[in-house]
Amino acid sequence: MPFYELIKNRRSIRQYIDRKIEEEKINRLTAAALMSPSSKNSKPWEFIIVENRDTLVKLSESRNQGSQMLARAPLAIVVLADTAKSDVWPEDASIAALMIQLQAQDLGLGSCWVQIYQRWKDETQSSEDFIRKVLEIPEKYAVLCVISIGYSNEERLPHEPEKLANDKIHREIF
Repeated sequence: MPFYELIKNRRSIRQYIDRKIEEEKINRLTAAALMSPSSKNSKPWEFIIVENRDTLVKLSESRNQGSQMLARAPLAIVVLADTAKSDVWPEDASIAALMIQLQAQDLGLGSCWVQIYQRWKDETQSSEDFIRKVLEIPEKYAVLCVISIGYSNEERLPHEPEKLANDKIHREIF
């Protein structure tokens, strides 16, 4: 699929059919993540593949809203980074997360980004600390997001180029 068509058709998908993601596709998703660029080639990111239903349900409780689709997704990829390896680890990990989402789209899969970094499960616990505990993540890693992935069970229309916010594009000066 041409890249422009890929990005035009990529939408956040929150409903998935009950179908396991093939190992070959998981390997392609992780390869795309591992090929993503990073500052000074530091590669601070790490990824946790989650397919276990009980764990996915626990991850869906990481925020009071916006993470519930994880309970019904057949796959989630947790994107984290070693903060000592890069001072711009959020950017590095964000690029990797986007590569995962674009690769998912290219493979005919839907995905949705669940923001974890600087979000809260409740008034007493951050989403990051909750996920760190569930997945036994060492303290030196920061959790950026969780990407839910699956075969779509919803119809989302492509972006309409004529409705893009072109007023946000500036030339030469603001």
